[in-house]
Amino acid sequence: MNEILEQTLLYDFYGELLTEHQQRIYEDVVFNDLSYSEVAKEQGISRQGIYDLIKRINRILADYEGKLHLVEQFAKNRELASRIHALSEHYLAEKNLEDIYEIRRLSAEMMKLQN
Repeated sequence: MNEILEQTLLYDFYGELLTEHQQRIYEDVVFNDLSYSEVAKEQGISRQGIYDLIKRINRILADYEGKLHLVEQFAKNRELASRIHALSEHYLAEKNLEDIYEIRRLSAEMMKLQN
């Protein structure tokens, strides 16, 4: 997974667990593409302080993922849903009953991930 996508997903899943200050800084740097210097000036702290805070936030988000695995489960479910979709398209074109059995197996796997 590329770094920007991973950062976005981690923030989407765990961003609410950060303080408002951390959220604001992270959003400015990562999503609003402001430089560390721009954010530092706006916040009245050093550029190094912003850099350190972003590194700390990335560690915090990664730690949450390491414990909860929500992004990992999301990615697995997305992949399974994509496979189910492709199989259903193939079934509609070919009327291959094996596709239905595979769809059932994959959907059962998705439901297991939810528990």
